[in-house]
Amino acid sequence: MHYRILGGTGIEVSQLCLGSMMFGAWGNTDEAECHRMVATALDAGVNVVDTADVYAFGESEEIIGRALKGRRDDVVLVSKVASRMPAGPLDRNRGGTSRLWITRAVEDSLRRLGTDHLDVYLVHRPDPHTDVEETLGALSDLVRAGKVRAIGSSSFPAEEIVEAQWAARRSGRERFTVEQLSYSILARHAEAAALPTAERHRMGVMVWSPLNGGWLTGKYRADAEPAADSRALRNSEHFDFADEQMRTRKLAVVEELVRLAAEEGCTLVELALRFVLAHPGVSTAVMGARTHDQLLSQLTAVDRPLSAEALDRIDALVAPGSVLNPADVGYTPPALETAALRRR
Repeated sequence: MHYRILGGTGIEVSQLCLGSMMFGAWGNTDEAECHRMVATALDAGVNVVDTADVYAFGESEEIIGRALKGRRDDVVLVSKVASRMPAGPLDRNRGGTSRLWITRAVEDSLRRLGTDHLDVYLVHRPDPHTDVEETLGALSDLVRAGKVRAIGSSSFPAEEIVEAQWAARRSGRERFTVEQLSYSILARHAEAAALPTAERHRMGVMVWSPLNGGWLTGKYRADAEPAADSRALRNSEHFDFADEQMRTRKLAVVEELVRLAAEEGCTLVELALRFVLAHPGVSTAVMGARTHDQLLSQLTAVDRPLSAEALDRIDALVAPGSVLNPADVGYTPPALETAALRRR
């Protein structure tokens, strides 16, 4: 395993991070296998574990907490807040980034994880209903109380990254030092603004969906139907299989990438992970494996970097800064999502 510094935090992280969105009801309900995946990742040198309160509505955090017993101090533990959690009809505040919810949510996450602090606590998505100063104030108090070591954002557009940086400086609050963003060969939008903006502000960058929701694993091919248990069939609209034009476009690029990987002497999974790790602004790539075998297929990605020729070939297939499916960006500003907000 190789390691990098997480932006300006001074925290040393492995180039690969174990993601746990698939732990629990959303993916793998075999807790023993999830524990085995955690042990395998740590034994391979992975020292970053990523989760969120919303993953299987707390179950992922609970599994991670039990899996890390006795090894908590070995890892940089990351969780997130903002996504709406299950609530009764009168509890309208179980989500977002208000002080009210953040102070409740962090205690819930700490309890589920069985720890007294988080190493990195991220705002899962921008909250258009809460002033960023309010959010930064609540997070700053958590840092000063020792419950959180570093704070950051996830899927923030470049302009909101900048706004949060300036708000922190204006008000003397802790600033976001980590950004977690969507980035892959098929979704290179972050190269245009978010990645260089994060670099300018010395933010560590964690990449989510480097395999583009499974498209860059090799299991979706032009001449074969996806497996019956694949996410492409379970959630076809989210994974582009319901859109014939998008499906055809992605499959054509994947076929070219499979050939390129063979020429590079690696698997498509390794090609995809090595691509995102080649960007100088990226600190670590999140492995969102559902099974132990999937995890093993990703751990070898750091054995060697991609050649310059391979990177040039990828640029010719998917232009730098472009994205095949705009939905892969991870966040759409409400003003673009809801027509009513543009016609007040």
